[in-house]
Amino acid sequence: MAPGRCLAVDIGGTKCAAGLVDYQGVLSGATKIATPSSHDPEIVWTAVADMVRGVLEESGDSVEVCGVGCGGPMSMGGEEVSPLNIPAWRGFPLRSRLAELTGLTTFVDNDAKALAIAEGWVGAAEGQTDYVAIVVSTGVGGGIVLDGRLLDGQHGNAGHIGHITVEPDGHLCACGARGCLEAEASGTAIQAITGRSPAEASPETVERVGTYVGRAVATMAVLLDLSLAVVAGSVALGFGEPFFTAAQEELTKRAMIEYVLGAEIRPAGLGPEGPLIGAGTVGLKGRSEVATR
Repeated sequence: MAPGRCLAVDIGGTKCAAGLVDYQGVLSGATKIATPSSHDPEIVWTAVADMVRGVLEESGDSVEVCGVGCGGPMSMGGEEVSPLNIPAWRGFPLRSRLAELTGLTTFVDNDAKALAIAEGWVGAAEGQTDYVAIVVSTGVGGGIVLDGRLLDGQHGNAGHIGHITVEPDGHLCACGARGCLEAEASGTAIQAITGRSPAEASPETVERVGTYVGRAVATMAVLLDLSLAVVAGSVALGFGEPFFTAAQEELTKRAMIEYVLGAEIRPAGLGPEGPLIGAGTVGLKGRSEVATR
């Protein structure tokens, strides 16, 4: 591939980050900020814009494209984003605002979909053609790769595993439904249900969250005929082995039909760098596709 780097921007409910990703999937120059809690969309945007300007000022002249991973839902291509965990942004024109700010061709996708393609490129799903990637963090998101292709869906939101029902009549979710995986297993949900942050979660909470994730993966595995889920995010990776053991046990118990026997949940391979490498992958992939048209 041609030389150069991608300006990578990751936007989440708790933090935002930016950095540079090259054509080998190597991240450099990363910085992060806390996502403002304001209900004013311009206050959130100003914080993101200042962060992005800082990275660009340190980057030299080798940046060719901008790639963004953002919480959803969103319209196709991130023209308008409405992250459930950023109440200030409803129909916010993220792609065009970043393109205007940076002067770069800009590609936007759901943050968990971005992670999915990065994990298939240089992470725990490298060489796999069928898998799901899941982010268990402030919220819960997912991305699906089938037959080597990232699924988009009608509006670009395919793979939103956070809104699979795992507990009928469970806790109220920000989407308006009850018992969604996000309402039972996200960092926000853990805080609301237990009164404690995920970092202070009891062993019982860790097991319960892992069980819910395994239950959701079992549903996706049977539906989509896939046998691998890679799981990332500060909650999942912070909980570590007990979480993954509980998730695997529930998956094994629930996914009993022959074609998914042996389905596996494994930790994502890119660790804390995953969201930014994912955002960079969105930009590099988008640029490559445009160049080959």
